[in-house]
Amino acid sequence: MRSPLSSVVPARSARGGSALRSPRTWAISGAFCGALLAALIWAPAAWLVSAVQAASAGKVLLQEARGTVWNGSARLVLAEGAGSRDRTSLPTRLEWTLRPGFNGLQMSLHSDCCTPAPVKARVSLGWNAMTAQIQDSLIELPAELLAGLGTPWNTVALQGQLRLSTQKLQLHYRAGRANSEGLTRLEALAVSSRLSPLKPLGSYRLDIQGGDSPRLQLSTLSGDLQLSGLGQWVDSRLHFNGEASASPEREAALSNLLNILGRRQGARSIITFG
Repeated sequence: MRSPLSSVVPARSARGGSALRSPRTWAISGAFCGALLAALIWAPAAWLVSAVQAASAGKVLLQEARGTVWNGSARLVLAEGAGSRDRTSLPTRLEWTLRPGFNGLQMSLHSDCCTPAPVKARVSLGWNAMTAQIQDSLIELPAELLAGLGTPWNTVALQGQLRLSTQKLQLHYRAGRANSEGLTRLEALAVSSRLSPLKPLGSYRLDIQGGDSPRLQLSTLSGDLQLSGLGQWVDSRLHFNGEASASPEREAALSNLLNILGRRQGARSIITFG
């Protein structure tokens, strides 16, 4: 006959074992969460390399990355694509900071050569949606940097200064659709090309006004090569109509370049695509 104690002791032992295992389980879980948090906090900057390369189809590369995902730097390189030999890089390293928040993150970019002040943005995330608000900013780049993107930039081989500025710029993505608000302005100042002996050709401005179908306007600020045109994105495709012409005293010097830019009609070259 079994003693009443014989059924009590195993039960107590089971409860005791469970009590002993519970602190151990919590300790293991705590260690795992701590390791995961540390990995996120100290995630190396190199983790961004593959993400940036994939997002840009191999046209923007981060090389010699240092620091962490949240606070690091790298050499920014432009390339035509995977395996491309035509590559150019910023004269100075690109530095960044990322600060996560409740529903997104704060981002800051700076390079001594090219950003008089850091470029700052706030990225908000939602269900199948994202909004990026960029503070009014200015980026100054050498025009030679574009040659790294391959054709046609390596053929044109521009020289001069590029100034990219934004005003109240917001980028929106929702349910597979993208649109923008605000103004993006690109100025090409005192530019020249290997395709013409005339240096410089001139200075130009391209304004992109945001909207569901963003519009762009090309105009000439100064110079013997005159460029103008209007364009619009329709269903993610750019339609553009413009023309190029030369000042009367420079028509002979710019004739070959006008032939390359578009379809000649007398002294003008008609530029259309899309």
